[in-house]
Amino acid sequence: MAVSIDLNADMGESYGAWTMGQDEELLGVITSANIACGYHGGDPLVMTKTVRAALAAEVAIGAHPGFPDLQGFGRRRMHVDHQELAAMIRYQIGALQAIARAEGGALNHVKLHGALSNMACEDETLARACFEAVASVASDAVLFILPGTAMAPATEGLGLQVAFEIFADRAYAEDATLVPRGQPGAVIHDADTAAARMVEMVQAGAILTASGAKIPTDISTICVHGDTPGALEIARSVRAALIAADVDLKAPIR
Repeated sequence: MAVSIDLNADMGESYGAWTMGQDEELLGVITSANIACGYHGGDPLVMTKTVRAALAAEVAIGAHPGFPDLQGFGRRRMHVDHQELAAMIRYQIGALQAIARAEGGALNHVKLHGALSNMACEDETLARACFEAVASVASDAVLFILPGTAMAPATEGLGLQVAFEIFADRAYAEDATLVPRGQPGAVIHDADTAAARMVEMVQAGAILTASGAKIPTDISTICVHGDTPGALEIARSVRAALIAADVDLKAPIR
């Protein structure tokens, strides 16, 4: 029996007259779309158009909440009171839920963005605050988390379905977190390299770190960052390599 893996991409990150990524093309490759909710990228019209396009492509819709940081694309760390952070997450998820409903669709999953995700990987208390907020407004959504990090124990007892995510275009540190973007080799740009790594990780049931170590984990979904140069080529290569390895591509549906 073939393994089933989701292929997701971050999108809807354009804002006003500023365009980010190749969303329409990516929607023909992936099975899940993580849509920016107006804080790190996106705006109401971009969100609406992205939801509409995802529904037309039969791609699962997910909310991608992050810090309120348009200038820094949500990749700058912010220290926010956990009560305020929970409100920010509910606000962003609620916006996408409303747009999806208006377009005849529904929210399928939630995935934290950028610096917020990185901080949640390191801080279980912060991660718990985020995930409790998700559970309070989208208890039927699948929660994408990074395995082997503080995110995993933070989900316990919340009743959320969890999908374990790995990244096609990023290198891993020894603690299963992503190598910081400022370090050499942190971002993988070669499509063939990314594809080969994903097949190897899926078949091994493990994250492969930059040093070559293996961290055993379940793998449910693979991400390609929509803003990575060459993202479309990477996504296509990963998809083709997974199919060639007898892996079914399918979104995790609650």
